[in-house]
Amino acid sequence: MGDFAVSDDPRVQAQLDRLDALSVPQGRLGLDTIRALLDRLGNPQRSLPPVFHVAGTNGKGSTCAFLRAALEAAGHRVHVFTSPHLVRFNERIRVAGTLISDEMLADLLAEVLDEAEASGIGASFFEVSTAAAFLAFARIPAEACVIEVGLGGRFDATNVIETPTVCGIASLGIDHEAFLLSPDPEAPKEPHIRIAFEKAGIAKAGAPLVTLDYNLGMNEAIDAKALQVGTEVIRRTRDWSIGPTKSGFVYRDDKGSLSLPLPALAGKHQAVNAGLAIAMLRHQDALSVPDAALVAAMGSARWPARLQRLGEGPLTALLPSGTPCWLDGGHNPDAGKALALHFRERRPHIHLVIGMLANKNPNALIAPLADRLASVTVVPVPGHACHEASAFDHIFTPEASAAGSVAEALTRIEPAEGECVLIAGSLYLAGSVLRENDELPD
Repeated sequence: MGDFAVSDDPRVQAQLDRLDALSVPQGRLGLDTIRALLDRLGNPQRSLPPVFHVAGTNGKGSTCAFLRAALEAAGHRVHVFTSPHLVRFNERIRVAGTLISDEMLADLLAEVLDEAEASGIGASFFEVSTAAAFLAFARIPAEACVIEVGLGGRFDATNVIETPTVCGIASLGIDHEAFLLSPDPEAPKEPHIRIAFEKAGIAKAGAPLVTLDYNLGMNEAIDAKALQVGTEVIRRTRDWSIGPTKSGFVYRDDKGSLSLPLPALAGKHQAVNAGLAIAMLRHQDALSVPDAALVAAMGSARWPARLQRLGEGPLTALLPSGTPCWLDGGHNPDAGKALALHFRERRPHIHLVIGMLANKNPNALIAPLADRLASVTVVPVPGHACHEASAFDHIFTPEASAAGSVAEALTRIEPAEGECVLIAGSLYLAGSVLRENDELPD
């Protein structure tokens, strides 16, 4: 399933069309292809500023947002590579603090694609994207790189980074089962331990591996990988912690404690992601990041389509005035639990507009939110195979209804005073909502 990247710039679109035409042979795993491609390009991954490498099932993007915000508050120029994009491909590559320009993006994609084609390297969409980002980061001066793992960790294209400054692993859960749980004689068979094993694959010698605290088997899998490569694990609860205060939260480690305001990013789980970012920054010595920058990052970090309250726009105008409308791209059980916690505290009834890819579990979001749902309207995810309303009938009573678009769904909803609307289920759907509501990520 392609990423269906589009651009208003004809030169960029020409390269995105080439990207979308790429395919990966079934069952191909490993880093040989990306390494061969980068070798042809002069190995730009070896000329990057200090790298902060982040893996995880949920929360890795938010952790990257906190890292970027803190580093920039400390006065550093920061390159950032994340995925997927929501509206424009440019969102994946931030060069020295600014989204990559159309001109630079078109030139870099053309350079990488031309090299891949000329050499017969069967690179994938993500491998080409990664190589283009690394070229940009090697050529434009900056003090730091924040790089998010795309999928898994061990075999992710970003894992060609040989000497990261520090690595981090955010929340772990079951996702991308077809890839992460494919047969592999070297990997553990138990699903959750396999997930930890794959994510821990980013560990590198000498780069502290900062993690949350998982179950015993997952922690042991991560410890084993760290021991194998020769690095230390900095684990939440044992080596660092966070706790609530009246006005925010406190972070503690062996360097001392730090009081912080709650993150501007909505959701209790964001304090955990912020804590992980702080622990990564406090357990590296490549760059100076004062406490004041960590505090400032709590208010300045932004990560669209993660419990984002939509502003005024063409879509929200379809709802009665004053109706809160939230957007979230979450699509797995951990995301469902985070949403449930957020709305349980506020106690509104929710009119859920949901679009989920056909390979995702319909229970993931509906079940955790069930006691708060006033209605469920199922919409298509533009350009992707997705669940129909009937897939949700056994989960939600009364029956879920179907609408042909988010706009149509919003015109049907009749929220009572104090109720809200939540649009969720897919980052692809979230991207189309942001475009239609004129809220392009910047």
